[in-house]
Amino acid sequence: MTHARAVTAVRHTAFTETRHLDAEPRAVYGAFADPVVLRRWFALPGHSATYTLDFRVGGGDRARSTFRHLDGTEERLAYRSRYLDIVPDRRIVQGYESLVDDVLRWTSLVTVELTPEGRGTSLTWTEQAAFLVPTGDGAADLAHLRGAVRLRLNGLPAALEASA
Repeated sequence: MTHARAVTAVRHTAFTETRHLDAEPRAVYGAFADPVVLRRWFALPGHSATYTLDFRVGGGDRARSTFRHLDGTEERLAYRSRYLDIVPDRRIVQGYESLVDDVLRWTSLVTVELTPEGRGTSLTWTEQAAFLVPTGDGAADLAHLRGAVRLRLNGLPAALEASA
């Protein structure tokens, strides 16, 4: 669906988040590949969420939800990804789109690298984002995206424990 909107300059950014996890790479990889475990730590905010996962190169992850703000207004959220490269227990590369009220807000390329570290795993999440439609003046967009990634990664250890 195409919507008429003012064209703004695309803002590009990149960031990396690293976590040590007390689980072997196979288990961490499984937290991305298993839809039940994935939803324990990687979910859209809001209610009435729906999810599909086709974890293979060329497949993707799809999610939709409705988010209600404190003032009662609602936003329809959508997430669509495509897996570009998967090396079991080592690497996942995906591109994804984030839509709010059917407007493509940003798109990203994400590389997740899993490296054995002692008895656990070092997870490195590198994201390269292109913000197409800013929120307001766009000043908070990167902080919002990076904060969402941090929240999800912070939930990963509990999801791994629950699936062990």
